[in-house]
Amino acid sequence: MDFKNRKLIVGVGSALVDILAQEEDAFLSAAGAAKGGMTLVEASEIDRLIELTTGANAVVPGGSACNTVIGVGDLGGQARFIGKRGKDSLGMAYEKDLIAHGVEPEMLESDDPTGRVLSVVTPDAQRTMFTYLGAAASMTPDEISPECFRDAAIVHVEGYLLFNRELMDAVLKAAKAQGAKISLDLASFNVVEESKDLLDLIVAEYIDILIANEDEALAFTGERDEAKALGILAKDVEIAVLKIGARGSLISGNGEVVVIKGMGNGVAVDTTGAGDLWASGFLFGLVNGMSLEQSGALGSCCGYEVCQLIGAKISDDGWHRIKETIVM
Repeated sequence: MDFKNRKLIVGVGSALVDILAQEEDAFLSAAGAAKGGMTLVEASEIDRLIELTTGANAVVPGGSACNTVIGVGDLGGQARFIGKRGKDSLGMAYEKDLIAHGVEPEMLESDDPTGRVLSVVTPDAQRTMFTYLGAAASMTPDEISPECFRDAAIVHVEGYLLFNRELMDAVLKAAKAQGAKISLDLASFNVVEESKDLLDLIVAEYIDILIANEDEALAFTGERDEAKALGILAKDVEIAVLKIGARGSLISGNGEVVVIKGMGNGVAVDTTGAGDLWASGFLFGLVNGMSLEQSGALGSCCGYEVCQLIGAKISDDGWHRIKETIVM
């Protein structure tokens, strides 16, 4: 994959503050939510659900693409994030946090409040999300230009943008105008089910790297057989990834299929951000000249370490262990 000697990874997505709550399965049943999914809600509903939580909730910057580029920054890579925040204290803190992680913020501002996600973590370490988009939903196609993606090697787009078709179209066209490769993370099986017609079109026309987990791949391909699902994912792209949980991942590219084994040891505390940080390691590896196998292994390390803490973050010791594995 030719990156034209560029190494910058640009993330595009919703600027959302994560509110992390540890709850029993009964919380999800009462909320009428499918475990592992994402539900869009209004401000009043997320406030109601937060009131129903039973413990002390952690509050951290989030959003899928943002988590990924923060991971790239923590790896020492070049990273930029494009999103829209409110002019409130949450929004200002969000932008400062990007800078602290080595990410260049290219933030738009809105009079709407900064978006929030209630991420409910159940005892099996699964996370289920309730999302109030707030300011993030007010990002418009005319605010996106090719200049946003100057010098980008890869533009990483979160699947949640599929809910705004005009915005997604503007991002894809502007990124291609700058000669960037485009990576799409399918984000959630809910997203795939609700946007399948659009996905079929944009994957064939714009996407170079397609990333999915088992549930997302099933929703996209209709196949439970992993080899068949990967083949369908790979049909129109240069690189396709099928993440298979603790067992690792399958990567199709360069005319071959690479099998990446899971880390094996340890029990997941929380899977929030596992896929996002997997993408951090994988994309960082690609733009730095690593092979598919090396990049996948780095992604696996990042995905493993983020599961050892609550929230989409990796401890300092975890980053030290990850960086010790990097060979360039």
